[in-house]
Amino acid sequence: MEFTVFYDGACPLCSIEINQLKKHDEHAKLGFVDINQPDFDLQYPDLDWQAMNQKIHGQTQDGQWLVGLDVTHKAWSLVGKGWLYAPLRWPVISWFADKVYLVFARYRHQIAYFITRKKRVENKPHQADISSCTTSCENKLK
Repeated sequence: MEFTVFYDGACPLCSIEINQLKKHDEHAKLGFVDINQPDFDLQYPDLDWQAMNQKIHGQTQDGQWLVGLDVTHKAWSLVGKGWLYAPLRWPVISWFADKVYLVFARYRHQIAYFITRKKRVENKPHQADISSCTTSCENKLK
């Protein structure tokens, strides 16, 4: 695996793109991690879920992190379709594209619902629920 994409599996549009990447990844160059999987915090305790949820993240085989459209371009390049996103990484255009991406990332669930009529799937306890989970787990250990 050359590149691991950390994505929001609760976002219908994100899932569609990931499924397309998987379909085109004939040489298994990509790995995929849904940040909403129930054991994400246990598998990746050093990663900040909030930061991962704000923008798509990717990690190269040598440990380098990419975020936003750099992840999208890298992933599609590895499956032979980088030319689709290359213009978004060109100087000047990349500045504007990154600003638009930040808006998309922030409102992706609303945009996804508008386009697909599919709602966000909530399947992971996060910060608000962790304290009650921790208390519950500590009580079980006593």
